[in-house]
Amino acid sequence: MRPRYPGWTTWRRRSDTQQSAGPEQSAGPEQSASLEHDPVGHASSGGLRRLVRYFLILGATGFGGPIATVGYMQRDLVESRGWIDRDEFLNGVALGQTMPGPLAAQVTMWVGFLQRRALGALATSVAFIAPSFLFVLGVAVLYAHFSGLAVVQAVFYGVAPGVMAIIAIAAYKLAKLTNRRDWRLWAISAVLAVVTAVTGAEIAVLFIAAGVLMILIDAPPARLASLQSRRRRRAVPQPTLTTARAEPFPANSVPHRPRRVVLGGMVGGVGALAGTGVLLALLVLTGAGTLVALALFFLKTGAFTFGSGLAIVPFLREGVVTTHHWLDPRQFLDAVAMGLITPGPVVITATFIGYLTAGLPGALVATVAIFIPIYLGVVLPGPWFVRHKDNPRVKAFVKGATAAAAGALTGATVVLTRQVVIDWRTLLIAIVTLGVLLRFKVKEPYVVLACAAAGLLLH
Repeated sequence: MRPRYPGWTTWRRRSDTQQSAGPEQSAGPEQSASLEHDPVGHASSGGLRRLVRYFLILGATGFGGPIATVGYMQRDLVESRGWIDRDEFLNGVALGQTMPGPLAAQVTMWVGFLQRRALGALATSVAFIAPSFLFVLGVAVLYAHFSGLAVVQAVFYGVAPGVMAIIAIAAYKLAKLTNRRDWRLWAISAVLAVVTAVTGAEIAVLFIAAGVLMILIDAPPARLASLQSRRRRRAVPQPTLTTARAEPFPANSVPHRPRRVVLGGMVGGVGALAGTGVLLALLVLTGAGTLVALALFFLKTGAFTFGSGLAIVPFLREGVVTTHHWLDPRQFLDAVAMGLITPGPVVITATFIGYLTAGLPGALVATVAIFIPIYLGVVLPGPWFVRHKDNPRVKAFVKGATAAAAGALTGATVVLTRQVVIDWRTLLIAIVTLGVLLRFKVKEPYVVLACAAAGLLLH
């Protein structure tokens, strides 16, 4: 699971203190009733236009990674401006920690969804993604035209091993935060790391298998747990017929979803699916085979990106380098570096890859395709998730899939390191970068820029 954002503990303690201070500091009866009967809740007086302007600025200035970006949202939208209710915001963070995709983009979509359902989620996500998309697109254009120059080659000569050190640290942190002291999760990560390192391939079905395995272990179906259930029933007194009739279901066990919430999610999901179908149909009719391949590949990648933003690396490497041969290993790491130095989510790497593969149409198709599954993961299950986020099977699947992502990221690090650490200079850059990241809390964009300078000096 992803770590909680900065300020979580302090903010929660402060809010609990305010709620217990007295009725004058707590929510009124009308607000409490509204939140009780609405599983999603509602954004307050911010308004969609104000949110769009805010996320445009955040998308252009939100450096520091997804956890820091979510911290900025909490500070600005919840504490400073009061546009979003605390519990509503926490629901979005919990949703982002469970569904595949980058946390910051998911919380952004959730905030828009609270304001205007599917349309609001689309508007806020476009505003948040657009600045980093334009920046990466501009760099991709320059890269494509000047990559043959010696100075450009020297820059990325230093960037590639530095990126490998960043990915190695990300794999370690993801495994540590997810697996903790659970030897089963560490075993899953180890198996995926070995398989990925030995085969050099990313096997998506293993992510699903890991999630299903944890469901069978932690929250098995009724048939598999029948023996254990019988033993428990023998030890616990059974309810009488009278009590069973008096309260046939536990409190709050039947979720209440207003029709407008359900319809909002359904309309957004159907609209996104229809748009995807039309896009693919147009690409097929125009004979754009490469664009169709890009769209299908990034749709699949967006649906399986569990863990952190850099968990996307194994999927991208397998499809972009090994299967389709769109980029060579060094170009691929250059693309990852572009995702790291931009203020938006790391998955914006898709823009760089799409442009190098098929120009501007490729950049647009790849970017839209990778965010469609993430968008659907917010607008479709959002209302349901708020009611069922503590479901043991959901938690078990996420634990297994995220442990698998950490292992695959580790294996991909081994494969890519063998390809980019080619002499003592690149080895030195990788080791120094690794030491700096382990010893100091330096942001990734600064590390990448320092490695670029080292490449200019050493190459």
